[in-house]
Amino acid sequence: MSRVLCVDDDSQLLRTLGANLRARHHDVDLAPTGERAMQLAAENRPDVVILDLGLPGMSGIEVIHALRHWTSAPIVVLSARDGEHDKIAALDAGADDYVAKPFGMGELLARVRAALRRTITHDETAVVITADLTIDLAARRVLTTCGEARLTPTEWHLVEVLVRNAGRLVTGRQLLQQVWGPQYSDETNYLRVHMAHIRRKLEPVPGRPRYFHTEQGMGYRFDPPAEAIPAR
Repeated sequence: MSRVLCVDDDSQLLRTLGANLRARHHDVDLAPTGERAMQLAAENRPDVVILDLGLPGMSGIEVIHALRHWTSAPIVVLSARDGEHDKIAALDAGADDYVAKPFGMGELLARVRAALRRTITHDETAVVITADLTIDLAARRVLTTCGEARLTPTEWHLVEVLVRNAGRLVTGRQLLQQVWGPQYSDETNYLRVHMAHIRRKLEPVPGRPRYFHTEQGMGYRFDPPAEAIPAR
């Protein structure tokens, strides 16, 4: 069973999508705005996102950019904007597929199934191996030299965002928005507390982190040694 996040300001279409997906045994979250979509994505970690571009407030393109900071979940754009420019903009932002309205439900569901198949193949190899840690993104497990680390859901979410952006700075604001939601973008104390817990559980020497680094005043970075096998 996969979790699908549907984002559209058309309430009738949203209900129709939800009913069809649940009938095929998917877990479904429904969001009428981009802001609500980001909250649900952070809370429930969708396996695939169906996204309208013409949203009130936060636009569909902005949602794609925000999601791509921390997740590789496939995004299927569903939009009445069927011009070539709009398709290129969505795909360049990080969308995986584009379905123009009006559409056939059978075609859309087939595209969702195809996106999920690609994700399963991708996540089977999403593993980082270092001298001290093995991080398996598909199994949602971290093994240390002392055994399996017991991470809370929030700690795991932070670790996953950083690992999927290995070697790149992730700003504090980005982490807060993706893990806790847009309304928490200034709560930097949340990050300090949880990152301290993560280091105690995962770093060989928590006071001298080897993997999870702080860029003062900017954000955090997962920086594995050069010999590590990267997540793919």
